[in-house]
Amino acid sequence: MPQHELTTQLSEPSGFTPQTLSTTLEPNDVTHLATLCGQFDAHLKQVESRLNVAIASRGNRFTISGNSDRAEAARDLLEALYAQVCAGEGLSAEKLHIHMQEAGLEVLQENRLTPAETAENVVVIKTKRAPVKPRGKNQQGYVRAIQDFDINFGIGPAGTGKTYLAVACAVEALLQERVRRILLVRPAVEAGEKLGFLPGDLAQKIDPYLRPLYDALYEMLGFEQVNKYIERNIIEVAPLAFMRGRTLNNAFIILDEAQNTTREQMKMFLTRIGFGSTAVITGDATQIDLPRGAHSGLTHASHILDGVDGISFTYFANKDVVRHPLVQRVVEAYDEHEANTSKFESSGR
Repeated sequence: MPQHELTTQLSEPSGFTPQTLSTTLEPNDVTHLATLCGQFDAHLKQVESRLNVAIASRGNRFTISGNSDRAEAARDLLEALYAQVCAGEGLSAEKLHIHMQEAGLEVLQENRLTPAETAENVVVIKTKRAPVKPRGKNQQGYVRAIQDFDINFGIGPAGTGKTYLAVACAVEALLQERVRRILLVRPAVEAGEKLGFLPGDLAQKIDPYLRPLYDALYEMLGFEQVNKYIERNIIEVAPLAFMRGRTLNNAFIILDEAQNTTREQMKMFLTRIGFGSTAVITGDATQIDLPRGAHSGLTHASHILDGVDGISFTYFANKDVVRHPLVQRVVEAYDEHEANTSKFESSGR
């Protein structure tokens, strides 16, 4: 294998002396090493750019230079990736980005999985198509909570896997016959749009906005199986208004976009939960689209239900975003703008 030269210029403060770490990846397999490095060492360059380190390789020996925390993160990342490549998993730029969400500098101490944690005691959700692996300690904790508690809240920005992981847990519970049906629920409130102009009844009007839930189901179960389940009412997709007066037993219920529920709607939904059921409520408290003056049921519930036995809360942050890197930057930019605007307004200027 050709040697990979040091290509990254480390942008550290003046006087910074890089630490150099080495690791030897076993087994010494040319094909697996080529997969790890990527075509023209694209994967190594991606790691260099993201973690601001420099990587050199000769055969199966890799040398990493950079800030000690970043160099250690890069070394752990290469070792974990190589173990997965040797186990038969492919590696792409997208998969590498997701792995680096766990190894980024901003989550080194609080969210990164160590190689030992990656290999042992990691939750894997089993679906019909392929297993779903929660990324990072926060997602792992979220899935464990869903498995252990009857009512679960997942609160945080877009792209953190709140809804996708909830759907995966629902599919697993259905396939293992721990529940008899799945209900996907969403309030009929959308960002700056009105539903009245759309044709059909309320369920048909809200159907386009439930597309992300459908897409996740199709990915995990397949198009035909999902449609069969819908026809047999094993999977039900409904607006929140249709939940009033019902008692949901032996079901897995997901309330998505819960920041757009009112206090009364949230109380109504939570009191629908019956025996043998699991409920997951997901939402982003910074994306409330309720009419002016209306209070979000999600933020209200997070205050009054925190600490109640049998209810779990998992809070996601910008560092947990697992979509395209630009999504995380967009979220951070908006958060910074809103913080500055609030500070400006509070100063009375």
